[in-house]
Amino acid sequence: MDIHKNARTTPHSRAEIVRRVLKGEPVAAVAAAFGVSERTVRKWVARYLADGAAGLEDRSCQPHHSPAATVPALRSVVEQLREQRWVVAEIAAAVRLSASTVARIVRRRGWARLRNLNPAPPVQRYQWARPGDMVHVDIKKLGKIGRIGHRITGDRRTRVRGIGWEFVHVAVDDASRLAYVEVLSDEGAVTTTKFMWRALAWFRRHGIRVRRILSDNGPAYVSDRFAGLCRSGHIRHRRTRPYTPRTNGMAERFIQTLLREWAYRRPYASSGERRDALLAWLYFYNHARGHSALHGRPPITALLPTNNVVAVHI
Repeated sequence: MDIHKNARTTPHSRAEIVRRVLKGEPVAAVAAAFGVSERTVRKWVARYLADGAAGLEDRSCQPHHSPAATVPALRSVVEQLREQRWVVAEIAAAVRLSASTVARIVRRRGWARLRNLNPAPPVQRYQWARPGDMVHVDIKKLGKIGRIGHRITGDRRTRVRGIGWEFVHVAVDDASRLAYVEVLSDEGAVTTTKFMWRALAWFRRHGIRVRRILSDNGPAYVSDRFAGLCRSGHIRHRRTRPYTPRTNGMAERFIQTLLREWAYRRPYASSGERRDALLAWLYFYNHARGHSALHGRPPITALLPTNNVVAVHI
């Protein structure tokens, strides 16, 4: 219940007003005691006698009758046109209503912005129970560095064009958030499959046997070579729905963190300098950086007993 900020009474005090009047006290004395008019006292008594305790609650300020309100059939036409992604000015001209009236109708419907006509589906969060139950893989293309770029200097005139690309291959364990990353020269099937072999071996050294892999539908991941790797390792390969990157959201979110805290964290003079900085950052991410999904603990702690403090940095 919302009480007006300037209201002199509340449902509790209104009940007390009614009690005192019905007890026999004069209306004028009760009004003076509560600092309200006699008319207000009679109003609350009348509402109580008509509706009981419910009559002491605040009522809606909406009028009982609105002769100038837009008729329902016309509101329905406005909503139908809005569903067809017409803008307010076009609808107003078509139905001969003012733009403010049309805007009010679509705003009440929740369609003030066109993007609200087709809202994104709610995020469905999940987490596999054991490390290795699911490993998310993805590839991010980064431009090579010839000199300190416009992200740092702000001057796009100094950009080095045609220098080429590097490809950041990532693999993130769903349960522990432990991550393995390499910067490679391409995203072809051979390179991607070899990366996956090394990632599986790295996870194995950490006591994780990978049972499932989730990737997008990139050419390297749908290749026969990658499929052969999964068969030989008895790994189930799942792929995301086409053009739906959010279904591999853990890899996407890790890549955002990787770019923010490593790739664009500080100016690098060359691509080699950036690659050299990756190993230290990755160790920090796995062994020291707190993760919100792990209650502020680093990913490596998900593989260790809760009382093993020394082994975290081994």
